[in-house]
Amino acid sequence: MLPPKQKLPGLTNSSPNPLLYLITDRQQFRSSSPEITAWQLQLEAIALAAQAGCQLIQIREKDLSVRDLREFVNSAKALASPHGAKILVNDRVDTALAVGVDGVHLRTNSLPVNEVRKIVSQENFLIGVSTHSLTEAQAAATGNADFIVCGPVYPTPSKSGFGEPLGLQKFAEICRDVRIPVLALGGITIHNFVAPLAVGAAGIAGIGLFKDISALVTNTRMMLSSKIEPQD
Repeated sequence: MLPPKQKLPGLTNSSPNPLLYLITDRQQFRSSSPEITAWQLQLEAIALAAQAGCQLIQIREKDLSVRDLREFVNSAKALASPHGAKILVNDRVDTALAVGVDGVHLRTNSLPVNEVRKIVSQENFLIGVSTHSLTEAQAAATGNADFIVCGPVYPTPSKSGFGEPLGLQKFAEICRDVRIPVLALGGITIHNFVAPLAVGAAGIAGIGLFKDISALVTNTRMMLSSKIEPQD
C-alpha cells in the first residue's frame, strides 16, 4: 500500500470527493447582448462555480495588462473567497502577491517552485504546476509543488501543441508515482470525467468544462458528488 497523498494547504476538504479547478479564459464567452461583456460572463462563471463548491480557480488571462489583470483578479477574489474557493494566478507571482490571493500556477518553463517559495512569506501559499509527462510530474513534486495539473489526458485542440494525449494508462502511472495531488486536464467533459478519477486523479481541471453557465451549478455539484476510491 502506497502512503496517502499530501493534502493541499488551506483546504479542509478531507472527504473522498474530487477537487475541481476552474481555469479561466474569458475569450470563450460570447454574449448576445452588447451590454454584457466576456469579462462579466467569466466572472459570473467564477461566482457560480464557487457557490456550487468548486475549490480552486486559476486566473489565466494572458492578454490582459498588469493593471487590468489585477482588477480582474480582485473581482474574482471578491466573488470566490467568501465561498472558500482558492484563487491562483497563472504564472504572475507578482500579481498574486500584490492582490493577496491564495497562490500561483506555474508553467513547466516558469520560475522553479523552490525559487517562488523563497520570495513568498504568505502561509499556505499554494503552488500548482502544469505537467505533460511523468518526468515533468516528478520534477514538480520533487521541487515542492503543492499539486500538479497533468495532461492532456484526452485529445483536445487547445493542447495539440503538447503532442499526443497521455491516455488513461500513462496518466494512471503518473498518479501512482507522485505523492502530491494530480488533477486531470485535457478533453475532460461532463461525460468522461469519472475515468481519470477512477485511475487516481485527485480532481479535474478544465476551461470548457465550466463554460456552460446555465448548467454550471448543476454540473459542478454533480462532479463534486463523485467519490474517489483509495489507490493502492
